Amino acid sequence: MENQKRVLELSEKHGKENVVVVLGASEAESAGLAAETVTAGDPTYAGPLAGVSLGLGVYHIFELKDEVDADVYDEQCGMMEMVLDIDAIGAEVKSIRDQYSKF
Repeated sequence: MENQKRVLELSEKHGKENVVVVLGASEAESAGLAAETVTAGDPTYAGPLAGVSLGLGVYHIFELKDEVDADVYDEQCGMMEMVLDIDAIGAEVKSIRDQYSKF
């Protein structure tokens, strides 16, 4: 709930078009839920983004590998990349982004 509040405050302060959310969830389902929350609103209607469609750009860190310094990425994400289903996670976040993101 605290993360939803921060995302809402940042999008109000900086403008939705200037905020991109980078996720680090370890499962496709949880990544999809988080992506949907920051684009279409909290589907559980439990947090500050309940009914709030921000339409923010959202990516999983695995999708941004080429945008991050290779040493930093390897140190922070390398091990997880080897054990998680990165294709499924990326596909889930991309499907939510394609469906709901306005930016």
